[in-house]
Amino acid sequence: MKFLADMGVSLLTVAALRAARHDATHLREEGLHRMADADIFAKAGREGRIVLTFDLDFSGIATQASTALPSVVIFRVHDARSGSVNPKLFRVIAQIGSLLETGAIVTVEDAGFRVRRLPLN
Repeated sequence: MKFLADMGVSLLTVAALRAARHDATHLREEGLHRMADADIFAKAGREGRIVLTFDLDFSGIATQASTALPSVVIFRVHDARSGSVNPKLFRVIAQIGSLLETGAIVTVEDAGFRVRRLPLN
């Protein structure tokens, strides 16, 4: 799978994805740390990547886009460190990876995750 990590996501999460043989990149690595959310979403769509973020704005952007892709994984957790986020992300990939490839907004919380299929309208 291909991922694009927003600024709030740890570079260690990107490294863990790469170690698991996923194609992952971080905005910081590409010098795009000031890119607007809508542009990040468009970039992910062009590159066939799943957006990883802590920013709730991406839910609205994905909803308004009226497209199935790109998928967005939004973390709403108390501990944003990679040691807490990574197991939750890998659980999502293992359980619903096929939905991420076809279009979904996934909200990852401490107790689990919720999935909404895209497009919503």
